[in-house]
Amino acid sequence: MTRRAPRLTALLAAVLAMLPLAAGCNTEPEPEPTPTATAAPAAPAYPVKVGSLNLDKRPEKIISLSPSVTETLFAIGAGGQVTAVDDNSNFPADAPKSDLSGFQPNAEAIAAKEPDLVILSNDINKIVSQLRKLKIPVYLAPAPAELGNAYQQLNELGALTGHRAEAEALVRTMSADIATELRKLPQRKNRPTYYYELGEELYSATSKTFIGSLFSMAGLDNIADPADPKGAKGGYPQLSEEFIVKANPDFVFLADTKCCGQSPATVKARSGWAGLTAVKKNQVVALDDDIASRWGPRVVDLLRVVADAVAKAPAA
Repeated sequence: MTRRAPRLTALLAAVLAMLPLAAGCNTEPEPEPTPTATAAPAAPAYPVKVGSLNLDKRPEKIISLSPSVTETLFAIGAGGQVTAVDDNSNFPADAPKSDLSGFQPNAEAIAAKEPDLVILSNDINKIVSQLRKLKIPVYLAPAPAELGNAYQQLNELGALTGHRAEAEALVRTMSADIATELRKLPQRKNRPTYYYELGEELYSATSKTFIGSLFSMAGLDNIADPADPKGAKGGYPQLSEEFIVKANPDFVFLADTKCCGQSPATVKARSGWAGLTAVKKNQVVALDDDIASRWGPRVVDLLRVVADAVAKAPAA
């Protein structure tokens, strides 16, 4: 297996339950959703209830088995309550990384750390029911379908951890920052097209994924959408070189720079790719792999890179 394969398999497993989001069909960028006051649970203090989860007091031994959640917990000031994170959580650098896995979770290994709250992004092997049988509170934080869902999840994490005000403030800041980035985008008669690369195996993400929804907000059309029109592949189809070359995208966004060493130069060197519009116009954009595959606070950074690339591109 390639170095990329385990990470890609994990990502695909995490997004199978993602809900579709219809891509915009007008010529202007889609508006960034406005956070609403109802996004956070109503209870002001403990006990707190989010969904079916009830917490009588603030959790002080949290285990996060989701890199996106780990980033969020530290961003809202709950980092001091986190005692262990999964082996893929690498941001922030001082997160208490462990050998626990979010994609092969082991109930006994988790329970051995005596957590008072476990947060996962998916229910692989029915790990949620296993932990609940052990009387361990569990919050499931799946990959969102769009930005509004991410805001709601962020607010719920704030309520559960005792950082409601900080979470609400972060949502407001993210919303304002994203609106600023979207205002950079020029109005175009035709929406540019793009190819988003997850790995050398040419897996991509459609507009029905969270990441795809962000690119739709930036006024871009996704060449991968016809490869998974009904979402049967979870929004993550594997494309062929012929498919990509024929689609001739205006932009190529690489989410495999750190894992697989991909760059504008390596893309140009691929057989048949030098003639792509994206290559000829120097519109192959290198992304940070982690930022490009998570739904935490750094989505603002991702949209900033995308918006800058689109704003600098000449009109077709």
